[in-house]
Amino acid sequence: MTPGTGSALGLLAAAVDAKAVAEIGTGFGVSGIHLLQGMRPDGVLTTVDPEPEHQQFARQAFRAAGFASNRARFIPGRALDVLPRLADAGYDLVFCDGDRLEYLDYLDESLRLLRPGGLVAFEGVLGGGRTIDSGPQPTEVLRLRELLRAVRESQELVPSLLPVGDGLLCAVKR
Repeated sequence: MTPGTGSALGLLAAAVDAKAVAEIGTGFGVSGIHLLQGMRPDGVLTTVDPEPEHQQFARQAFRAAGFASNRARFIPGRALDVLPRLADAGYDLVFCDGDRLEYLDYLDESLRLLRPGGLVAFEGVLGGGRTIDSGPQPTEVLRLRELLRAVRESQELVPSLLPVGDGLLCAVKR
């Protein structure tokens, strides 16, 4: 994650006055730290990752950054297995940085999870510039194009593609 992407995530969390954020793809906790910095002081980040060791690294990173342990809830597992168990309209922001092939499915789950006025963000949607290249592309790029089209054409969303990192696709739920 680039510093610009991290900064944008913190700004987005602050802009929606986020108290509840769902993160798909814990990684090593970098994006989670940025989200927590932008969230309300009483906010809780729910972060999902199939790799428990990633979550252990993130837990340590959050602690080192000064966040209390009750500010983050770690759920190990595949996002598409975990997300259906999360509360409808219970989240202010959903950040997606998991399996790019599942982004369209994450969009469906995010629309259910978000309150009206909530925001969904997808990291890496430019696919290293390949989403705008002509010619044959790998499945991941084709799926990213489908996501971009679905968000752009949705009557339920107000979208914007932020030119930070490898593209941060953001959309507010009406």
